[in-house]
Amino acid sequence: MPRRVRLPLRPPLPLGSPLQLLLLACSFALAAYAGIRLFAGDWFGVALWIVGAAVLHDLVFVPLYALADRLVVRGLGAAGRRGWTSYVRVPTALSLLLLLVWFPLISGMTAEHYRLATGLSPDGFLARWLLITAVLFGASALLLALRVRKAAKQRPPASH
Repeated sequence: MPRRVRLPLRPPLPLGSPLQLLLLACSFALAAYAGIRLFAGDWFGVALWIVGAAVLHDLVFVPLYALADRLVVRGLGAAGRRGWTSYVRVPTALSLLLLLVWFPLISGMTAEHYRLATGLSPDGFLARWLLITAVLFGASALLLALRVRKAAKQRPPASH
């Protein structure tokens, strides 16, 4: 078995170091610039959207996430396969993240605005999202099948 070489760990930046303070100042400057650009147009609409999204997420979506996760864990636990929950959670989370980011185009709500701004057709976002979702779940199922097969090969045969 090859010997593993351990690399020395770099000590973390001390709290309040000049580099850390510079990075923090730069991140605040970038956030301020983005905020000024964002609120320059319809500031009330943007503020309403941010507050509404936070309230909707916290009061509606988090309980739905928890319920769905609990159902998956309970269902797989009843089948004796609770360890398989990650193979459902990961593609679901990635798919929902993509849906969150691209929802206006997937739903077609901003199709005309997108066409005017980019000159490109907004058609196909729903089909692409569904295809990516299918690939994510397919890859997860393939990985699970490979790991189950590997575990079955490593298990000693049952004696009768």
